Amino acid sequence: MTESVTNWAGNITYAGAELRRPRTLEELRALVRGGGRVRVLGSGHSFNRIADPGEGGLLLSLDAMPPRIGVDTAARTVAVGGGVRYAELARAVHAHGLALGNMASLPHISVAGSVATGTHGSGMTNGPLASAVREVELVTAAGDLERIGRADDRFGAVVTSLGALGVVTALTLDLEPAYEVEQHVFTELPLDVLDPQTFEQVMASAYSVSLFTDWRAPGFRQVWLKRRTDRPLPPFPWAEPATGKMHPVPGMPAVNCTEQFGVPGPWHERLPHFRAEFTPSSGAELQSEYLMPRGSAVEALHALDAVREAVAPVLQTCEIRTVAADGQWLSPAHGRDSVAFHFTWIADAGAVLPVVRRVEEALAPFSPRPHWGKVFTTPVAGLRGRYPRLRDFARLAGALDPAEVFRNAFVRELLR
Repeated sequence: MTESVTNWAGNITYAGAELRRPRTLEELRALVRGGGRVRVLGSGHSFNRIADPGEGGLLLSLDAMPPRIGVDTAARTVAVGGGVRYAELARAVHAHGLALGNMASLPHISVAGSVATGTHGSGMTNGPLASAVREVELVTAAGDLERIGRADDRFGAVVTSLGALGVVTALTLDLEPAYEVEQHVFTELPLDVLDPQTFEQVMASAYSVSLFTDWRAPGFRQVWLKRRTDRPLPPFPWAEPATGKMHPVPGMPAVNCTEQFGVPGPWHERLPHFRAEFTPSSGAELQSEYLMPRGSAVEALHALDAVREAVAPVLQTCEIRTVAADGQWLSPAHGRDSVAFHFTWIADAGAVLPVVRRVEEALAPFSPRPHWGKVFTTPVAGLRGRYPRLRDFARLAGALDPAEVFRNAFVRELLR
């Protein structure tokens, strides 16, 4: 049936598309075979039109499908259905004494949608969330069910695929033994402390590290260190410990955030910044993010500092994270250890978009790759040269989807 559907932030309305919620695999396959354009909504946590099938297209939600979570304790893997969110998955995995290697800043997002758009957490040795995927199960444009694993030559395309190759019905992920994490927050890290060597030391000082600033002054208001309790926590001499619980967005209640002050707890209750039972971030926001070579981090920070007077008035918070390189062809971290600059903007597109352009101009010398699911203004033509396997991906998309069932305007422009 046709109904008004928006994304999580409410800045995108999927007008003119028919929303369908298949309940079984066979119903899903029949819908794909039915002809016309098909896109999958996921958890709706994209801030652009990557999920929009356009006028007359079919928008699929997998939230009515059986919430498949099959843990194999011997193999240390889990098979997870396409509609499952990280919070549900994490609880089920932890109940078996196992864990994921990393999580994003919020657990509210769908697993399949997250890896399809290149979502990540933080950590010098932690790749994007797609790094945990060992097999993809998807329904192709012909309605066939295919399973593609790491040994398949196509594997580098099918995980971070932007939904262009089929409907992902399940993923198999690697697991490891459960572990505990403690979170330490520091305040007021000056920007001028960070030369390239010190930046590396800061970001390597815990399993996962995030720097937060509102760019109203040079430097970082908060530093969040997530230490695995089975690994050491080096001294942190560059900033002072926080004296109260913190939220990355000034003025938001810290109760929404995961436990701080070094209180150890299960991995899935510390790796995200936000608790599953609360609204993540601020709720009323737009987001952008850019990944650049990690070696350019300090130069890029100073380039951003040079335009902070334009950035600060429309910014809620900016987060700096590191991401290890991966092999996914369309991953923003493909082939290079990366630094990620994430922006949580106010919910005013008219005010934000000109500033996004200023940010992109400032970061242009560092070959930034935008997060596929967030707000950016870089012309798609300007992105093609930043993805050396893009032509390979386009050829595979043509082979799996010759009728362009899964191509909306966003994907069509990229693969042209």
